[in-house]
Amino acid sequence: MLTATLTHRAVDIAAGTPKGTASNYFPRRDDLIAALVTRIGERLAPDPAAVAAESSSLQDRALFAAYLRDVVRRLRADPHVSLALFELRIESARSPAVAMALGKWRQESFETDVDFNENAGLPGGRAEIALFHYAIDGLMLDHLTAPLDTGLGLDEVVDEFVNRLLPRSAE
Repeated sequence: MLTATLTHRAVDIAAGTPKGTASNYFPRRDDLIAALVTRIGERLAPDPAAVAAESSSLQDRALFAAYLRDVVRRLRADPHVSLALFELRIESARSPAVAMALGKWRQESFETDVDFNENAGLPGGRAEIALFHYAIDGLMLDHLTAPLDTGLGLDEVVDEFVNRLLPRSAE
């Protein structure tokens, strides 16, 4: 269990800081968990320059696919961050504090993705972004744990997902 091993002392040891440092910055365990969620969000956030470049590109299915591939790329860039996120997801089923911190961040991330999609004029709406989140969660969990050998690369999976999710008339 994540919360059993996530202690102020363990954070101090892992960070190489004097005993009590983590508890000075994060007095309650809930504060420590919220900080962990925030840090994961920072590590997974898109590069603002890349978002600006994508926003100025032609708004079509190819751009939508490129955006989704970028999300997968960020999740794959540091597997430990993605695995920590999955551990928090599992722990949120047992811990209201984790569920609250993680749920808030996940909802904000979802709303940000919906806003980006709408503001960029990309095809698909709120339902398609929700389906994308569900699919990417499963894809990444598979990729990071005991992956199926489907013969498809991650980019191919994303492209196929876009092809099936967005009708050709969405272009």
